[in-house]
Amino acid sequence: MTIVTQQSVLPQHTSAPALPVVLEPDEVTAARVEQLCEVIMKKCLWQFHSRSWDRLRQNERILGMTTSLLKDEQVDVSDPLDRCYWVDARYLAESYRERFEWFHDMSAEQIDHLLSALTERLNVLTVTKSLNEELTDQHY
Repeated sequence: MTIVTQQSVLPQHTSAPALPVVLEPDEVTAARVEQLCEVIMKKCLWQFHSRSWDRLRQNERILGMTTSLLKDEQVDVSDPLDRCYWVDARYLAESYRERFEWFHDMSAEQIDHLLSALTERLNVLTVTKSLNEELTDQHY
């Protein structure tokens, strides 16, 4: 992570300190996405639904809830299916916080960006480039 100091746009007579701007290079994001994916691939059985639409829906719901939990936001679990997704999201959020110290220093915007990239990557791995022919079988 690179920290750059932003030039102050305040008049010369003000003594306000310059604000730090945090830059996240794409390589850092990509490496973090792979670390997060590895946890899912090794610890989460929900990635193995047999239909592509199930996988896409669960990726969106579980990772969406995980994003909210990582940002300490409330999650609506009024629907029974959402409660099921919430359990997986809660496990994932706790695992991420425990394993990766850098989560504690991330802003809500950075978490949104990272988990969005993770969702895209997981969709590619579990649906788009999956070799499982059952995913596209109309009779299954």
